[in-house]
Amino acid sequence: MRLLIVEDDANLNRQIGEQMQAAGFACDHSHDGREALYLGEEYDYDLAIIDLGLPELDGISLIRQLREKNRNYPMLILTARDAWQDKVEGLEAGGDDYLTKPFHPEELRARVQALLRRAHGLAQSKMHFGTLTIDTDAKAVTLNDRAVELTGYEYNTLLQLALNRGKTLSKAQLTEHLYAQDFDRDSNTIEVFVGRLRKKLDPDGSLNLISTQRGLGYRFNLEPTDS
Repeated sequence: MRLLIVEDDANLNRQIGEQMQAAGFACDHSHDGREALYLGEEYDYDLAIIDLGLPELDGISLIRQLREKNRNYPMLILTARDAWQDKVEGLEAGGDDYLTKPFHPEELRARVQALLRRAHGLAQSKMHFGTLTIDTDAKAVTLNDRAVELTGYEYNTLLQLALNRGKTLSKAQLTEHLYAQDFDRDSNTIEVFVGRLRKKLDPDGSLNLISTQRGLGYRFNLEPTDS
C-alpha cells in the first residue's frame, strides 16, 4: 500500500516514513501544501497523513481541495494544536481522523491500519476466504492453517487484489499502489509477483485464486467467508 506523508518538519517527515516503511508501506513525501496538492491529485494513494501547519498551502485547505477533486482515500490529520476547534475544522474539511503531536509510533500505525480497514469495509484485521486468511495488521497469510512465507511485494500484490476482489486491476493500477514515486518501477514485475503467488498459494489451480484478464490485468476470484 502507498501513503502520502505531508509534514514540513523534515526530521518528523523522515521518521514517519521510516516507521511506515518498516510496517510494509511504500511512502511518498512532501514538505509543503502546494506540492502535496499536486501529488494528491496525481496519484491514487491508499492513505494520506497530513500536518495542519504547512507552508504554501495549509493542511485544512489541502484536505478541502483534495476532497473537491474527488480524492476519496482516507486522510489522517497531524496537529500540534490542542484547540478542539482546529480538530473539528480538520474533520469537517474532509479529514477522517486526527492525531495530536507528540504521538507514539504505535498509535500512528494503529490509526493508519484502522482507517485502511474502514475504507475497505473491514470490521477486523483478518480477511477469510475459505482456507486462505490474510491478516492485514500482522501482514501475514495462512493457507489451511499453515503460514505461507511471502515477500513484502508479494503480500502487497495479494492484498490489493483481495481488497478489490471481483474487479480487474491493471498492471499500472497495481504498480501505483506498490511503489513510491521515486522508485524505478517496472510493471512487468507484477507478472512475476502474480506467478509467485499462484505457485505458493494455488499451485494446482484448484482455488482459481487469481485469473488473468488478457490485455486488462488480474482479478482475485475468492469470495469472503465468516471464518
